[in-house]
Amino acid sequence: MTESAPSATATAATVTALADLTTLRVGGPVRSYRETSSEAELLDVVREADAAGTPLLVLGGGSNVLASDEPFDGVVVRDLRRGLETRESSACSGADVVVPAGEVWDDLVARAVDEGWSGIEALSGIPGSVGATPVQNVGAYGQEVGDVLAFVRTWDRARGRIKTFARSELGLGYRTSLLKRSFTGDADGVAWGPTPRYVVLEVGLQIPHATLSAPIRYAELARALGAEVGERVPAVRVRETVLELRRGKGMVLDAADPDTWSAGSFFTNPLLSAEAAGALPEDAPRFPIGDAAGTVKSSAAWLISHAGFERGHGLPGPASLSTKHSLALTNRGGASAEDVVTLAREVRDGVAASFGVVLEAEPVLVGLTL
Repeated sequence: MTESAPSATATAATVTALADLTTLRVGGPVRSYRETSSEAELLDVVREADAAGTPLLVLGGGSNVLASDEPFDGVVVRDLRRGLETRESSACSGADVVVPAGEVWDDLVARAVDEGWSGIEALSGIPGSVGATPVQNVGAYGQEVGDVLAFVRTWDRARGRIKTFARSELGLGYRTSLLKRSFTGDADGVAWGPTPRYVVLEVGLQIPHATLSAPIRYAELARALGAEVGERVPAVRVRETVLELRRGKGMVLDAADPDTWSAGSFFTNPLLSAEAAGALPEDAPRFPIGDAAGTVKSSAAWLISHAGFERGHGLPGPASLSTKHSLALTNRGGASAEDVVTLAREVRDGVAASFGVVLEAEPVLVGLTL
């Protein structure tokens, strides 16, 4: 199980800034902070803020947020609901599980492995809440939440009503979904950030029963397991191995390790046209995604390091690339949001100058832009 974020035990009485609520440990004062323990309470806060035209930030674990140093003149609300409901469980259909958005993601993964539910074990160690996972279509080591996603039940802020999306309606892609795209513009052309139009209330998962993992898709994980790509191994071994790999990259939260004071991978792997991918150096990673357009995914980490930004770049400053993984931008203690943004711009612009590829930030940006 992952360690809690530095702010995970903060209460409404002690929280004064977004720095208290984010794993990057940066962010300015908040005007109003609320914690909710029921769906009704959460919806009351959302409706009140929207009716008053007050900026709204619904937070889970705060692990995918970079917030400005300036005050957030609105309402920040955290969903503290925990647990899950198993609606059906059989050898044929698997486990039909409904999870409140506030549940800790890695607690769910640990429960799945314990219960003999197969398909999310490679997503071990990812910080944050269950509600955030379909927004980003969270993925790692060859698995994505979309692999087992059945539905997402949301509150539609535009229509003022409950809206449930089947998996097929979510427009899932690499680190994206209809939910995420509503940050910058929904079907009506309205931008809803820093909280999307659709506030996730519950996530429904359909998870197969098996003590063996799903087929291993990721070469690095297969090597660490001593297995072949496509092989299935005990899910508990996959979980243990993924946690070990993530710890080695500073990607499991640890209050004592500044290499984990980050938002995880700061840049997404770029999706390139065949022409743009062909213009990269011969040894650059290329992974065709199999769509009709011939889109190719490359490696942001490779591009960053080959543009001259090595692990630890920025040290001894307050913000630097992790000393364990070049994709993580870290707060070494006392960094401001501006320090992190300055580093992010340096890396993004350096990669663009070297390879003509503009990397996109993965975290939600609150009150600032790159």
